[in-house]
Amino acid sequence: MITTQILLGVNEDDLKEVRAIRHTVFCVEQQIDENIEKDGCDPSAVHVLVCCDNLPAATGRLLVQDEFVIGRVAVLPEYRGRRIGDLVVRLLIRTAYEMGGEQQVAHVQLGVKGFYDKLGFKAVGDIYEEAGIEHITMVHNGDVAGKCEGSQGNN
Repeated sequence: MITTQILLGVNEDDLKEVRAIRHTVFCVEQQIDENIEKDGCDPSAVHVLVCCDNLPAATGRLLVQDEFVIGRVAVLPEYRGRRIGDLVVRLLIRTAYEMGGEQQVAHVQLGVKGFYDKLGFKAVGDIYEEAGIEHITMVHNGDVAGKCEGSQGNN
């Protein structure tokens, strides 16, 4: 059974499962420095946590600043290919819309650009490097009610 949680106004205890997923995917698997991954934005962000059979499986967050920024989307390896990343991003998009954000921005690792393309994101600007990984900025302005697509990469 898949369950979802939207976490808002969180403290460190609330983020334990979120951080464990991100640590595994970003710090262990992708070798991103933990100081980069922990950017200090978590307390003010909206987080999505997806569990499969009561076990943490995936997460993502929404930063609400000058714009609505979707990021830190991570799916544990054993849960990939089940469309869970798709669910995480759609929940973040929906949450942004509910908060008045008709446009969302994502700073996407180039290797998973196709995943975001399928969700209706459009690339803007040039490729750049962040944490030693090529990224591209993508923007979403459309409907999230469309067909779910299979995930790829870390989604």
